[in-house]
Amino acid sequence: MTTRRETLRRVENEIAQEKAAALGRAGERLEEALAALEAVSRAFEAAHEESRRTDLRAAYRAARARVRTARLHLVIQREALGLRSHRVVDQQYPEPVPPPWL
Repeated sequence: MTTRRETLRRVENEIAQEKAAALGRAGERLEEALAALEAVSRAFEAAHEESRRTDLRAAYRAARARVRTARLHLVIQREALGLRSHRVVDQQYPEPVPPPWL
């Protein structure tokens, strides 16, 4: 009987670790997407040629879409773990506001 309990406890522990790891990966993907968005924004501010700025506007839109998708995936992962309040996500990773040059 003890062996079954120990086995169950180990399996439950592995499941909990994998859940935590999956949530961490979702957060990392969001942080990477946010960093890429910031890089495009900085590149736009530094660009002077209008053709380059046009390309960067398109890149910004695509990067912002990736951020929104990654943020949604993080929220979905949290929901799958039973975390229903996403106030922390809203505070830590607010929805990126489009810049005036977009």
